[in-house]
Amino acid sequence: MSYAEKHMKEAGEIIEKMDVSAIEKIADLLAIIKAEEGRVFFLGVGGSAGNCSHAVNDFRKIVGIESYAPTDNVSELTARTNDEGWSTVFVEWLRVSKLQSKDVLFIFSVGGGNLERKISLNLVEAIKLAKSVGAKIIGVVGRDGGYTAQFADVCVVIPTVNPETITPHSEAFQSVIWHLLVSHPKLKVNQTKWESIVR
Repeated sequence: MSYAEKHMKEAGEIIEKMDVSAIEKIADLLAIIKAEEGRVFFLGVGGSAGNCSHAVNDFRKIVGIESYAPTDNVSELTARTNDEGWSTVFVEWLRVSKLQSKDVLFIFSVGGGNLERKISLNLVEAIKLAKSVGAKIIGVVGRDGGYTAQFADVCVVIPTVNPETITPHSEAFQSVIWHLLVSHPKLKVNQTKWESIVR
């Protein structure tokens, strides 16, 4: 079996094991957030930060829900990292944005954050703030989901089928899931370009 065949086989196994009921619960929660005119704040680092930026576009353009990603503001991100420390970059951004109970944090992460091991403390601090103001928390994470899975209102943990490919599959399936959500009839309000073209 070639590596490409192996990787695609793993992706198929992940799809078979995915908790689709949790994805439906995310769609339901987002529909409520939108109806109540809440906002979605996408949080992630590394490849997940790139996914956050893409998801913001899709949720604003296709779903029509006010959405943001702190990592899109490189100046503020680096200023806060330099002056206040990496663990503050999301929580302080959310404080300035006046995170409210009708808002939601949508976290994309491979590990989900870990307080004891001091991994992705920026996610941990943001989750603490969300809990304190009553904001909802959604996660799409890998491994065991970490701190995000512990405290999220709804969380999809991407099943691990090969411990050597946790990161690429976790980040790839973040994209699969948010694209599913923006296509979901409970959320989608605007047609995408290629689907709108009549041949």
